[in-house]
Amino acid sequence: MSPTKIPVDLILNKLTEDVGKSQERILKSQDVLLSPLDTSIATTPYEVVYQEDRVKLKYYRPARKGPIKTPLLLVYALINRETMLDLQPGRSVVQNFLNDGVELYMIDWGYPSRKDRYVTIDDHVNGYMDNVIDFILRRHKLPKLNLMGICMGGAFSVMYSALHPEKVKNLITTVTPSNFDTDKGLLHVWMKEVDADLMVDTYGNMPGDFLNLGFLLLNPARLMIDKYVGFFENMDDKVFVENFIRMEKWIFDSPDVPGETFRQFIKDCYQKNLLIQSKLELGGRRVDLKNITMPLLNIYGRFDHLVPPEACELLTSRVGTKDTEDLCLNTGHIGIYVSSKCQREFTPKIFGWLKERDESEPVHAEKATVSRLPRAQKVAAKGRKTPMASS
Repeated sequence: MSPTKIPVDLILNKLTEDVGKSQERILKSQDVLLSPLDTSIATTPYEVVYQEDRVKLKYYRPARKGPIKTPLLLVYALINRETMLDLQPGRSVVQNFLNDGVELYMIDWGYPSRKDRYVTIDDHVNGYMDNVIDFILRRHKLPKLNLMGICMGGAFSVMYSALHPEKVKNLITTVTPSNFDTDKGLLHVWMKEVDADLMVDTYGNMPGDFLNLGFLLLNPARLMIDKYVGFFENMDDKVFVENFIRMEKWIFDSPDVPGETFRQFIKDCYQKNLLIQSKLELGGRRVDLKNITMPLLNIYGRFDHLVPPEACELLTSRVGTKDTEDLCLNTGHIGIYVSSKCQREFTPKIFGWLKERDESEPVHAEKATVSRLPRAQKVAAKGRKTPMASS
């Protein structure tokens, strides 16, 4: 057998060509990196209309009056920040909704401090969320609003809708974990073995930087190597560089997570899987998914490494409404909000779905009863500041 001939000359020529291109790219990148760059995020104008402790409610005025008269509240996760939904011009979920004339509100969970260590899931769902929703309903003189939750914020929205179904007209969940009994994502495998008590007792609030490192280690080749190789290959492209920096700013703007909330979410959801079984309890009340009687649109990503489809797709079969729809997009956890392709599918789908279910004339609050729970007194007894609200 004759030895294989290796085309050394072709390999050397290719290496020389690649080195030449790299040198040219580096020279061009100097002009880009040293020039003024627009890397601002969350630039859509808004007004803070309500504030309680660290939690703020943002109101975005629509560009025009649209056909949907019921306001929409967006609830983001406690991990990272809601600015992902308004990351950059042209790829902004917020701006897309406003262009369609949607009355839009969004919760900014803020940055927890040491005093927030003992704030629980119950405080977030039956406290902050309920107070925010009551404020919006009073402001618009409506009995119900549309609720959309993202990731952990989607789980909170599911809990809220089960406990307060009379206040939610339509529920939208996006990349929302509800079934935690799966091994399809490395995060779910890890969380089953995490000692949440030790972590919370050690740190108090869970540091955002610590959580970020864990997320990066879920896929280090793609998230810590490929990403920066891609930056090197495109650093002479000003638009690419600006968008890259915007994403980096969002990734590393990571608030801490209140310790008791983290403890309960790990133990009751990831380890005991109580939510999908309707066995989770908040404030002494069981979160029964059969109480979710409003229409439900459940959207998730086929290639989501944090919340795989197996963690999302059971929800519609466990709720009390028959008006349900699952939509699986060919994207990942973040791409569902920022990729150009998903931008053409994501918000148009939600807008159309809500429009079909929105009455031409909304029922005013005077014609319906908005339930009041003794939660407000319980919250006040725990020493929260008096909420700030503007009409």
